[in-house]
Amino acid sequence: LAEQLVDVAGGEEALAAVQVADRRLVVDEQIVAVQDREVVLRDVVAGSPPPPAPASAPAAGFAYEQAFARNLGWVTPAEQAALRGKRIAIAGLGGVGGVHLLTLARLGVGAFSIADFDRFDWPNFNRQVGATVDTVGLPKIDVLAEMARAINPQVELRLFPQGVNPDNIDAFLGGVDAYVDGLDFFAFAARELTFARCAALGVPAITVAPLGMGAALLNFIPGKMSFEDYFGVAGRSADEKTVRLLVGLSPALLQRGYLVDPSFVDFARQAGPSTPMACQMCAGIAATEALKILLGRGEVLAAPWGVHYDAYRNTVKRTWRPGGWRNPVQRLAAALARRHLQRGRPSGLSR
Repeated sequence: LAEQLVDVAGGEEALAAVQVADRRLVVDEQIVAVQDREVVLRDVVAGSPPPPAPASAPAAGFAYEQAFARNLGWVTPAEQAALRGKRIAIAGLGGVGGVHLLTLARLGVGAFSIADFDRFDWPNFNRQVGATVDTVGLPKIDVLAEMARAINPQVELRLFPQGVNPDNIDAFLGGVDAYVDGLDFFAFAARELTFARCAALGVPAITVAPLGMGAALLNFIPGKMSFEDYFGVAGRSADEKTVRLLVGLSPALLQRGYLVDPSFVDFARQAGPSTPMACQMCAGIAATEALKILLGRGEVLAAPWGVHYDAYRNTVKRTWRPGGWRNPVQRLAAALARRHLQRGRPSGLSR
């Protein structure tokens, strides 16, 4: 077009005019993009989920059967189709929650309810799958939703940008086939609420704790031992909840022997060391448990049984605490943990 105008007008002035017009068009498009982003942010603040991402050229050619065909063999075509019709709830999209979502999306699970109120920050970089220089300051729920849609443009997402609370917990768990825990270790109230409602609604709940360079699994299955029966945290102080969660999530304590500098664990500031390897392991374990639960095949260990795998020590241990926190072994471990915490010698759990 520019060359044609030059030929017709017979000079460089026409070309310059076209170039100015092109620059104005680019600026106008940038302004529209910023305005669209402001609308989305206002919707999030108001509690409404952001609109679905517009279909891009690659999304227009997306085919579910082709995208997840490499799962076949480990699952049958009928099972893959069944996974497409399942919904999983995930609360917390940080260290483990974000990679839970993306792993399950790649498994082909077709719908999710996700909850998180936090934004990405620099300390998240070592372990959180959505944390990059481009996402600092952005809501985790928006970033992870976009990443999930980039894996499966047809995925159905329900977003809860206020996190989970008594007002929305039933909507969050409504119609879900399983819950996968991604909450921060110190989110005591949210965790107790969510697991209690899972038990009341008959929703299987999976939690996998990142421990050093390993991961520890607990499943809370309807009709089996509940979260409260296992941990016994209701009505306890924050310090006591910390102790009971520590020994309950990590009865084998495989990670404790290689915590090289305990000074980086500060329970008063609710801070502790973590590794990306542990978070990735958690996602693989949780997705495998979800597959077994959703498809109704394979052994699913339910609390008080658990499994702790530690890659650093090349060790796997099955744990069993009948009676949960009432078990004498568990009570002894809790007493030792209290003593260590009082002396400032933490047990090496990272969440």
